[in-house]
Amino acid sequence: MIIGLLSAVGLILLLRRWFKPNIAVLASLLAITTGQFLFIAQNGAPGITYVFWPIALLLLGTQVTKAKKGKLFWKLAFAATAAMSLYTPLSIYPLLAVLLATILHPHLRSIVRRLSKPKIAISAVIAAMILAPLGYSVLLNPALGLTLLGAPLIFPPDIAANFVTIMRQFFLFWEPSTTTLMTPVFGFGSALIIILGMYRLFKTRDTTRSYLLIIWIICLVPVILISPRFTSVLFVPSVLLLAAGLTSLITYWYRLFPLNPYARIAGLLPLIVLVVTLVGSGLDRYIYGYHYDPSTTVNFSKDLSLLPKDTTELVVTVDDLAFYQAVARHRDELKVVTEPTTNTFVSTRAARVAFNGYFIDRIITTTSTNDGDRLYVYKKLAQ
Repeated sequence: MIIGLLSAVGLILLLRRWFKPNIAVLASLLAITTGQFLFIAQNGAPGITYVFWPIALLLLGTQVTKAKKGKLFWKLAFAATAAMSLYTPLSIYPLLAVLLATILHPHLRSIVRRLSKPKIAISAVIAAMILAPLGYSVLLNPALGLTLLGAPLIFPPDIAANFVTIMRQFFLFWEPSTTTLMTPVFGFGSALIIILGMYRLFKTRDTTRSYLLIIWIICLVPVILISPRFTSVLFVPSVLLLAAGLTSLITYWYRLFPLNPYARIAGLLPLIVLVVTLVGSGLDRYIYGYHYDPSTTVNFSKDLSLLPKDTTELVVTVDDLAFYQAVARHRDELKVVTEPTTNTFVSTRAARVAFNGYFIDRIITTTSTNDGDRLYVYKKLAQ
């Protein structure tokens, strides 16, 4: 949740640095109210880092090139963030895009030449220190490096099937679903604006930001084709394309009526209605997906909330022992074991067996999953 909040704030700041304030506000609203962002932000899974790290890198990178004060701080922050991000799969690709754009684009080359070389050296040393444990781990286990690069789980990958999966995740608007992410990632209206943003990206391909974004997308497309489970890494580039599309819409309307303020205001009304509709549909998709989408509920467990307050002993499997022991540290009266020791105890569904000398007194169920029997209350047989 904290990383999700930081991602939302960082995205707003990034869009304000890259686009005009009105575009930044509209694009931010659309982005942070999509079912996809809300879902991964609160899911408690590492997927939110695929959104957080690119935002942090782009925002800090922008500060390095534009900030007038605290230049050393921004360089150190960027270097440290870049190094830490490499501990997350696929984070190397936005860094690679930044590096290639810096090498290939003349404006970025000019900016880098003007940066203080001693400060760059200090930042590089900090990054190397942070990366040292990762480098050592990769040397010991080369498979870890492949995982960080986004290598497919099955080799060779079925490119055709993966392409179909990606198309379904982004464009199957009439059949939404939820597994590890809510699909489609964007609504139909947002997808059209993103396509318009791609057109603008092509038209302005010589600019620094377009150059960086094009290289980033080119780096990501092959990886997503072989490992579509990493679709979330496309979220930030898609939001930037969304902002570019909104820029095209507003710019085109202003160009039609350059001197008529009433026409300009009137033209903004349909755009406001569009944005409000898209925001509402994103929230609706997220809220009702939780209530009525059966593929969503299987991602979560309500077992802890079902556990009776007066439980003193909980029997679990060996695999679940560490998790429930962590829970027990916050419940003074709860003891977690793998074999019963008291006259009355509660067993998880996975740990239930025919315990000698005990009978099932009560079964605690839930309506949110097909395997509705979640907890079993056992009592000792009378002698």
